Amino acid sequence: MGEEVINILYVDDEVHNLNAFKASFRRNFNVFTAESAKDAIAILREQEINIIITDQRMPVMTGIEFLESIIPNYPDPMRILLTGYADINAVIDAINKGQVYLYITKPWLDEELKINIERAFEVYSLRRKNKALNEQLLLVNGQLEFMLRQKLLS
Repeated sequence: MGEEVINILYVDDEVHNLNAFKASFRRNFNVFTAESAKDAIAILREQEINIIITDQRMPVMTGIEFLESIIPNYPDPMRILLTGYADINAVIDAINKGQVYLYITKPWLDEELKINIERAFEVYSLRRKNKALNEQLLLVNGQLEFMLRQKLLS
Protein backbone atom coordinates (compact mmCIF):
# COMPACT_ATOMS: atom_id res chain seq x y z
CA MET A 1 0.00 0.00 0.00
CA GLY A 2 1.55 3.29 -1.15
CA GLU A 3 1.48 6.40 0.94
CA GLU A 4 -1.65 8.48 0.45
CA VAL A 5 -1.22 11.86 -1.24
CA ILE A 6 -2.46 14.74 0.91
CA ASN A 7 -4.61 17.29 -0.91
CA ILE A 8 -4.16 20.78 0.53
CA LEU A 9 -6.07 23.91 -0.35
CA TYR A 10 -4.27 27.13 0.58
CA VAL A 11 -6.36 30.32 0.48
CA ASP A 12 -4.66 33.73 0.57
CA ASP A 13 -5.31 36.98 -1.27
CA GLU A 14 -1.55 37.65 -1.54
CA VAL A 15 -0.26 35.87 -4.65
CA HIS A 16 3.36 35.83 -3.48
CA ASN A 17 2.27 33.85 -0.38
CA LEU A 18 0.43 31.35 -2.61
CA ASN A 19 3.53 30.97 -4.79
CA ALA A 20 5.84 30.60 -1.79
CA PHE A 21 3.57 27.96 -0.27
CA LYS A 22 3.34 26.03 -3.52
CA ALA A 23 7.12 26.18 -4.03
CA SER A 24 7.74 24.95 -0.47
CA PHE A 25 5.23 22.11 -0.37
CA ARG A 26 4.45 20.84 -3.89
CA ARG A 27 7.02 18.02 -3.57
CA ASN A 28 5.38 16.69 -0.38
CA PHE A 29 1.71 17.39 -1.01
CA ASN A 30 -0.84 17.93 -3.77
CA VAL A 31 -1.28 21.72 -3.45
CA PHE A 32 -4.28 23.73 -4.67
CA THR A 33 -4.29 27.50 -4.22
CA ALA A 34 -7.04 30.11 -4.25
CA GLU A 35 -6.91 33.91 -4.04
CA SER A 36 -10.38 34.21 -2.54
CA ALA A 37 -13.11 32.30 -0.72
CA LYS A 38 -15.07 32.19 -3.99
CA ASP A 39 -12.15 30.54 -5.83
CA ALA A 40 -11.63 28.16 -2.90
CA ILE A 41 -15.25 27.00 -2.99
CA ALA A 42 -14.92 26.28 -6.72
CA ILE A 43 -11.90 24.04 -5.94
CA LEU A 44 -13.76 22.30 -3.08
CA ARG A 45 -16.55 21.42 -5.54
CA GLU A 46 -14.06 19.74 -7.90
CA GLN A 47 -11.46 18.15 -5.59
CA GLU A 48 -11.44 16.04 -2.45
CA ILE A 49 -9.50 18.33 -0.11
CA ASN A 50 -8.05 16.88 3.11
CA ILE A 51 -6.62 20.06 4.64
CA ILE A 52 -7.60 23.70 4.21
CA ILE A 53 -5.09 26.36 5.18
CA THR A 54 -6.38 29.91 5.03
CA ASP A 55 -5.08 33.36 5.76
CA GLN A 56 -7.22 35.31 8.22
CA ARG A 57 -6.97 38.82 6.78
CA MET A 58 -8.52 38.85 3.33
CA PRO A 59 -10.87 41.30 1.61
CA VAL A 60 -14.58 40.41 1.24
CA MET A 61 -14.43 37.48 3.68
CA THR A 62 -11.97 36.71 6.51
CA GLY A 63 -10.44 33.27 6.84
CA ILE A 64 -12.71 32.47 9.79
CA GLU A 65 -15.83 33.59 7.88
CA PHE A 66 -14.76 31.41 4.95
CA LEU A 67 -14.18 28.36 7.16
CA GLU A 68 -17.47 28.88 8.97
CA SER A 69 -19.34 29.23 5.66
CA ILE A 70 -18.14 25.88 4.28
CA ILE A 71 -18.85 23.71 7.35
CA PRO A 72 -22.34 22.61 6.16
CA ASN A 73 -21.11 21.39 2.75
CA TYR A 74 -17.49 20.47 3.55
CA PRO A 75 -17.32 19.36 7.21
CA ASP A 76 -14.47 16.85 6.85
CA PRO A 77 -11.31 18.75 5.84
CA MET A 78 -8.99 19.73 8.67
CA ARG A 79 -8.68 23.50 9.04
CA ILE A 80 -5.54 25.53 9.73
CA LEU A 81 -5.65 29.31 10.15
CA LEU A 82 -2.57 31.32 9.13
CA THR A 83 -2.25 34.90 10.19
CA GLY A 84 0.37 37.60 10.43
CA TYR A 85 -0.88 38.93 13.73
CA ALA A 86 -1.52 37.37 17.12
CA ASP A 87 -5.10 38.44 17.87
CA ILE A 88 -6.50 36.26 20.64
CA ASN A 89 -10.09 37.05 19.64
CA ALA A 90 -9.42 35.81 16.11
CA VAL A 91 -7.96 32.61 17.57
CA ILE A 92 -11.03 32.07 19.77
CA ASP A 93 -13.38 32.77 16.85
CA ALA A 94 -11.38 30.41 14.65
CA ILE A 95 -11.71 27.57 17.12
CA ASN A 96 -15.36 28.18 17.97
CA LYS A 97 -16.85 29.28 14.65
CA GLY A 98 -14.50 27.89 12.01
CA GLN A 99 -13.73 24.58 13.76
CA VAL A 100 -10.02 25.28 13.33
CA TYR A 101 -7.61 22.47 14.20
CA LEU A 102 -4.52 24.68 14.37
CA TYR A 103 -3.52 28.34 14.41
CA ILE A 104 -0.14 29.32 12.93
CA THR A 105 1.41 32.78 12.72
CA LYS A 106 3.07 34.14 9.59
CA PRO A 107 5.73 33.88 8.44
CA TRP A 108 5.53 30.12 8.80
CA LEU A 109 8.55 27.84 9.17
CA ASP A 110 8.44 25.24 6.37
CA GLU A 111 9.48 22.24 8.48
CA GLU A 112 7.13 23.11 11.34
CA LEU A 113 4.20 23.64 8.95
CA LYS A 114 5.00 20.38 7.12
CA ILE A 115 4.92 18.43 10.42
CA ASN A 116 1.65 20.13 11.42
CA ILE A 117 0.08 19.29 8.04
CA GLU A 118 1.10 15.64 8.46
CA ARG A 119 -0.37 15.57 11.99
CA ALA A 120 -3.60 17.17 10.76
CA PHE A 121 -3.83 14.51 8.03
CA GLU A 122 -3.41 11.75 10.64
CA VAL A 123 -6.42 13.17 12.51
CA TYR A 124 -8.32 13.47 9.20
CA SER A 125 -7.56 9.83 8.36
CA LEU A 126 -8.57 8.58 11.81
CA ARG A 127 -11.86 10.49 11.62
CA ARG A 128 -12.55 9.05 8.17
CA LYS A 129 -11.82 5.48 9.37
CA ASN A 130 -14.01 6.04 12.44
CA LYS A 131 -16.88 7.27 10.25
CA ALA A 132 -16.55 4.20 7.99
CA LEU A 133 -16.52 1.85 11.01
CA ASN A 134 -19.62 3.53 12.44
CA GLU A 135 -21.41 3.10 9.10
CA GLN A 136 -20.43 -0.60 9.02
CA LEU A 137 -21.65 -1.03 12.59
CA LEU A 138 -25.04 0.50 11.74
CA LEU A 139 -25.33 -1.82 8.73
CA VAL A 140 -24.45 -4.95 10.76
CA ASN A 141 -26.87 -3.93 13.54
CA GLY A 142 -29.63 -3.53 10.95
CA GLN A 143 -28.86 -6.99 9.54
CA LEU A 144 -28.88 -8.54 13.03
CA GLU A 145 -32.22 -6.91 13.85
CA PHE A 146 -33.65 -8.23 10.57
CA MET A 147 -32.38 -11.77 11.31
CA LEU A 148 -33.78 -11.60 14.84
CA ARG A 149 -37.20 -10.48 13.56
CA GLN A 150 -37.18 -13.32 11.01
CA LYS A 151 -36.37 -15.81 13.76
CA LEU A 152 -39.09 -14.41 16.04
CA LEU A 153 -41.67 -14.58 13.25
CA SER A 154 -40.92 -18.17 12.24
